[in-house]
Amino acid sequence: MKLLKHIGGLLLILVAVIVVRTFMHTPPPMADVTPVNIEIDADSAAKHLSESITYRTVSNQSEADKNDAAFLGFIRWVKDTYPAVNNELELVMLNQTMLYKWQGSDESLKPILITGHYDVVPVIPGSEDKWEHPPYEGKIVDGIVWGRGALDDKSGVVGILEATTFLIADGFKPARTIYLSFGHDEEVGGPEGAGAVTAYLKENNVQLAWSLDEGSFLFKGMFPGVDNLIAAINVAEKGSVTLDIVATAAGGHSSMPPKNNAVGVLAKAINKLEENPMPGGLQGLSAIMFDGISRYFDFPMRMLFANRWLFDGVIDSQLSNVTFANAMLRTTTAPTMLSGSVKTNVLPIEAIATVNFRVHPRDTPESVQAYVESIVADEQISVRTRGGRGASDVSSWEADGFDLIGRSLREVYGDVAVTPGLIILSWVSRHMFR
Repeated sequence: MKLLKHIGGLLLILVAVIVVRTFMHTPPPMADVTPVNIEIDADSAAKHLSESITYRTVSNQSEADKNDAAFLGFIRWVKDTYPAVNNELELVMLNQTMLYKWQGSDESLKPILITGHYDVVPVIPGSEDKWEHPPYEGKIVDGIVWGRGALDDKSGVVGILEATTFLIADGFKPARTIYLSFGHDEEVGGPEGAGAVTAYLKENNVQLAWSLDEGSFLFKGMFPGVDNLIAAINVAEKGSVTLDIVATAAGGHSSMPPKNNAVGVLAKAINKLEENPMPGGLQGLSAIMFDGISRYFDFPMRMLFANRWLFDGVIDSQLSNVTFANAMLRTTTAPTMLSGSVKTNVLPIEAIATVNFRVHPRDTPESVQAYVESIVADEQISVRTRGGRGASDVSSWEADGFDLIGRSLREVYGDVAVTPGLIILSWVSRHMFR
């Protein structure tokens, strides 16, 4: 009986600890902010975004396929459509990237850089009829602007230009110098755009206080039971590494196939990779992000995150089954391309699967390749790298710039849950941190 009483007492203590920690796991008090009500001409802004989409500023993988006239046309359109910006700010052209400088009145303050890009990814040839509205017409239907770049990222560029025009008309004069960069090659890595901006600033001894690139979204309804808008201000981005998984076997004719040919061996290797994802978990930046978001969850979910010391395994298992959350926890594995025989009846002596890995800050390109080799490499399977790069450094979420962005969000949108985040794509901000 005494043993049962002791066990019961320990269980009561355990339950009490879990409940108390859950009640303590609440959102921090919101800083007092004065709401800002900015009246913009939404119809005019939508019209301008629509017009911008009609310029087919497509970044193809091959430079030979580039439509130079479209890029030059877009640049002329910006100058014609936003004369106040071009009259008030100094423009420097770096290749086809537009870098504006809005001179501040206080030279002791470090400048900031606000970035967008106006190039877009191609439309898959032959898929045009699958679009609900044509990709390059910029149609406005029921208050929504449709087309390639409406989200990524002409909306960002037009938004910055609209905001700057509004501030100029309102008589605003910045104390801190502001740079605005509109890149032309972000979709192919930004070497001649963001790379050139970085070089230009360095040559002119410009040390930025912080920079703001295109980023995440205001999330609503993504997390069950969370009514607040959630703003993830991303302070790091994943890297990207591509590996070829190569299977070799004796060739031959399809009329007499062996028990195991190169394609079958390769298929088993890819299956192994998908069944054994890179190790992950709530650590570092991912843990900080979910710690902030989870404070807005309903009680049962808050209980899990408030007591990770007890429920970490459950949390990792559940998050790993959600595509978005899983990408926050680990380096992801994505087979994307396959190659094999040159003819339908010829057995290949070599079959190749190309696999793309989006590298979490906890990993490196070398550790990714070593892990893959530990899973699949044998006498018939080898791993070759196509190259890539690691994740960016992690910027501080205690910096003034982070606080300013968060405060601005709350001024406009009210009770927004602001948290540091990890961008799971690869953007060009990394050029600023070389």
